[in-house]
Amino acid sequence: MKADSIRSPSTRMTNNIRFFLWLALALTLWINYQQWQIDYGPKPVPAAAATTATGETKPADLGDNVPKAAQSASAAPAPAAAAPTPANVPVEAAVAQTADKIRVVTDVLVLDISLKGGDLVRAELPAYPLVKGKPDPVVLFNNDSPATNYVLQSGLSSSRPGASPTHLAMFTAPATRFELTPGQDELRVPLSWTDGNGISVTKVYTFKRSFYGIGLEYDIQNNSAAPWEAASYAQINRTDAPVERSMFKVESFANRTPAIWGGPAYKYKKFDIHKKDTQSFSGSVQGGWIAGMQHHFVSAVVPNPAEAYDFTLAAQGNQYIFTAAGPSHTVAPGGTLKLTEQLFVGPKLQKQLLSLHPELDRVADYSWATVIARPLFWLLQKAHSLVMNWGVAIILVTFLLKLLFYPLAQYSGRQMARMRQLAPRMKQLQEIYKDDREKLGRSMMELYKTEKANPLSGCLPMLIQMPVFLAFYWVLLESVEMRQAPFLGWINDLSSRDPFFILPALNGLAMWTQYKLNPPPPDPMQAKVFQFMPLVFSVMFALFPAGLVLYWVTNTGLSILQQWNINRTIAAEDKSRKR
Repeated sequence: MKADSIRSPSTRMTNNIRFFLWLALALTLWINYQQWQIDYGPKPVPAAAATTATGETKPADLGDNVPKAAQSASAAPAPAAAAPTPANVPVEAAVAQTADKIRVVTDVLVLDISLKGGDLVRAELPAYPLVKGKPDPVVLFNNDSPATNYVLQSGLSSSRPGASPTHLAMFTAPATRFELTPGQDELRVPLSWTDGNGISVTKVYTFKRSFYGIGLEYDIQNNSAAPWEAASYAQINRTDAPVERSMFKVESFANRTPAIWGGPAYKYKKFDIHKKDTQSFSGSVQGGWIAGMQHHFVSAVVPNPAEAYDFTLAAQGNQYIFTAAGPSHTVAPGGTLKLTEQLFVGPKLQKQLLSLHPELDRVADYSWATVIARPLFWLLQKAHSLVMNWGVAIILVTFLLKLLFYPLAQYSGRQMARMRQLAPRMKQLQEIYKDDREKLGRSMMELYKTEKANPLSGCLPMLIQMPVFLAFYWVLLESVEMRQAPFLGWINDLSSRDPFFILPALNGLAMWTQYKLNPPPPDPMQAKVFQFMPLVFSVMFALFPAGLVLYWVTNTGLSILQQWNINRTIAAEDKSRKR
């Protein structure tokens, strides 16, 4: 066997370190390639267009179809809803925006409800400015333009064509403005419909103070001589243009998709309407919900959990319609019936979401990091309740995490301190055996064994911290509680990058200090790579949310203090032994 084919443990250990470095480099290159594809790769095809009777071109509207009642539990699931062809689009849909509206004002919502269908066609969130310091609020629902149309439609479908209060029917209201007054905790907004033959329906929206959930109920009165069948439904009708993602806009990476919770059968599922295999869905669900998600905000429909609903998703171009259709109910002559559902329109405040459904907080989507991110957010909430500042809460939680990993960091730190002490002797061995790598490897392994040092121990804290770091990233990205949240001084929004790049610079300085406290790698190439790491991380962190960089700076600072103390302690121990 050739001598150069026999590798010593030291050589293998050095190769392991190299492997991790190359792996990190490959991962960085892959992330940059993915980002380049997102920023400059092919864009989705625009929505298909339909031509109206006047010759005007407009996107085909999926929302003009009335859903059918849900099938019984024993029936086979309905096929996926098909997008209507341009020929199916009624000409009268073009006048939908001219229907009269009523305005509803609460302490947290300003809503426009169209009398055509009683649909929610505009929703302003006064507590959430679009840009911090400016008066314009975030607007969810709107029908300002076909390219950005976003409404929540609801109604009752019936077996009698044209004789039911669908989202295409006209309602009446007792007033044009409803407002939640000081001291009032609940506001009810009734809309009325009748077929003129004894069937009357009152559609009631219920709003509560400081709450983004909206109750929806139908009070049905059958004064006719025949039974009347009706099934409730609600659907999110949205034309959602693709978001152009960019590393300079962190919020562009948030999920902007329809999503469901489908119970045991489907659980939590997101849909990309621009991919053929995820642009349609059909299934019978009990105890679930449907939602239209975007960064920090969401609209959701939570059907009656006591009944099975048919969930269907259909997409065409940039438009999708996500429907929850309930089962059919029969109202006997002279009888009444009440049907109820819950809606949510607003920020992804997890406590409020959970009050409507135990799984609705999943719309605050932490992606694959959910297992770590959820308890992390819980810790941050608890810390925030004590200090009332999200930046200080991040620092406190970083302290707690450092305490949690203290034993591992202590062991690793002692090993790193020992390696630092051995650095002169290792350099001496490298000089002696510079022409014989096998003898160098054996000599270094003998040195490690004699001094009980482990050169790989320094990698352990980094490997454990990376999942926590990435979970922090998702918490800061998706948690609306930290949107535009100030810390101190120049940092007035923890969810966006540091405007003056002071934290990234501090992070680079902290990483350089940490590098100086640790032993230099035995391989010259590795040493050069580690020397450039603080600069590379500073440039990369300049694009990250300030809250994330604050976590990393705090964590690195605590690591420096811990390593300094360990180095001092070991030096004192060695000095004591020599006496």
